[in-house]
Amino acid sequence: MSRRGSPIHQRKREHVEICLKEYVDSRTVSTGFEDVILIHKALPEVDYSEVDTATEFLGRELSAPLLIDAISGGFDEARVLNSNLASVAQELKLGMVVGSQRIALESSKALESFKVVREKAPDSLIIANIGIAQLISRGVDAAKECIEMIRADGLSIHLNPLQELLQAEGDRDFKGGLEVIRDVVKEVDVPVLVKETGAGISPQVAKRLEEVGVAAVNVSGVGGTSWAAVEHYRNLRRGEKLLASVAETFWDWGLPTAFLVKTVSEVVKIPVVASGGVRTGVDVAKAITIGAALAAMARPLLAPALEGRRQLELYVRKIIIELKMAMFLAGAVNVKQLRTLKPLIIGRLKDMLEAWRSIEWTS
Repeated sequence: MSRRGSPIHQRKREHVEICLKEYVDSRTVSTGFEDVILIHKALPEVDYSEVDTATEFLGRELSAPLLIDAISGGFDEARVLNSNLASVAQELKLGMVVGSQRIALESSKALESFKVVREKAPDSLIIANIGIAQLISRGVDAAKECIEMIRADGLSIHLNPLQELLQAEGDRDFKGGLEVIRDVVKEVDVPVLVKETGAGISPQVAKRLEEVGVAAVNVSGVGGTSWAAVEHYRNLRRGEKLLASVAETFWDWGLPTAFLVKTVSEVVKIPVVASGGVRTGVDVAKAITIGAALAAMARPLLAPALEGRRQLELYVRKIIIELKMAMFLAGAVNVKQLRTLKPLIIGRLKDMLEAWRSIEWTS
């Protein structure tokens, strides 16, 4: 990848390069999906050809409960990346969240890498994306500009306090975040989704988000890509050895994805999206049985998306086939029925859930 561009362009490029070249998964904390066991039905009483993975999210029908989550945008290679992601979203009738549009708010040169998404996916559920720090500093108009930029059907506000702390140039003032989310919900004319970036949204925070009118919550828990790890490597590149060491300490900070899906879905009525270490269609099926409306994936799609549209399409089709087979083997003919299944919950996840339920939460 070329190294031209402004500091924010360079940061976006470095993030992608590091995700492709370095080990940035959680090291000591898993998603918890290994402790969710679907009950195998040797007599499923289902015709595989009739298994239907279709579902609805934010008022739109999707072919499967799978969302292409935010990856990147704004630098030269990102146009090809987002073009392929959007083309597959359109072909397979899936939803897509674009990468953070902050860069496009600051530089018109970055616009094309985002606008291409709607060009390639005219009929898809496309969700705009802006960080809470940018909304705190810029206000609701920034959210409206992101939506208009790609004619979005929804808006995702990402919460990334850990990542910002670990960037030498990061934003550290998060005061007023909930109030600005409340303002955005009131003033934009599309559903608002709030997501984390790998450390997780706790049940308590999810409940507060529901109370201000958020339409869905993406828990984005620990177990997949660690942005502390990404910033660790980026700080090493930049000679920020002290901050790199601090970032390594926080490599696995946060709460596991499966724990959050289960607990958040028990305290809110709005849809819960499972992300953070979702790697297979079986993970998607497990997430739905413990409370998720659908699952989302980002980094696993990065390499195939850069390889080409066909490679990405095959990768995503594989995920959907795995989901369909898991549904068949568990005896579910559709997603609605899948949600009614009761999996076994064992091990560390079971212990965490029992510990959580024993605490009288006050905030």
